[in-house]
Amino acid sequence: MKSAEKNRFLAQGAVIAALYVVLTFVAAAMNLAYGPVQFRFSEALTLLPALTPAAIPGLTLGCFLSNLASPLGIVDWAFGTLATLLAALGTWAVSKIRVKGIPFLTPLPPTLFNGLLVGMEIACLSEAGVFSWSNFSWPAFGAGFLSVGAGELAVCCVLGIPLIMALQKARTAMPKLFA
Repeated sequence: MKSAEKNRFLAQGAVIAALYVVLTFVAAAMNLAYGPVQFRFSEALTLLPALTPAAIPGLTLGCFLSNLASPLGIVDWAFGTLATLLAALGTWAVSKIRVKGIPFLTPLPPTLFNGLLVGMEIACLSEAGVFSWSNFSWPAFGAGFLSVGAGELAVCCVLGIPLIMALQKARTAMPKLFA
């Protein structure tokens, strides 16, 4: 990778990380960023790997930094960040599958990985908020998977797909800006 390409990659990743943090904190201010019901506006950005691989480290770093404020602490630092990394990699992997230019499968990896991993986090928490594998509960996992997954799917479809479409259109209209 040439120096200019490396710099662009780092700059894109840094901007994406910063946007993720800011948007998560906006959601947190409305009590929507952490816990069993999540509607993180920042999760719309998990579709960006469809446009640039720089989004993968950017999203991962942004999620980790955002989760430093999570009431779940180190558990969310690890599992939430892992969910975002796997979601970004999955999004990148399915991004070439398009119908009429729309990468329609891109919401699936974020929905599945966040539903599974964050659902598992929730299922392993005691009523006192202590994480332990011995606390695992299938009903809590199912409820967590459904609530986190539904919020993720909503954000990705309502905010993420239009964002990707707008950025694709801008890339076509102003190719030098996105070169």
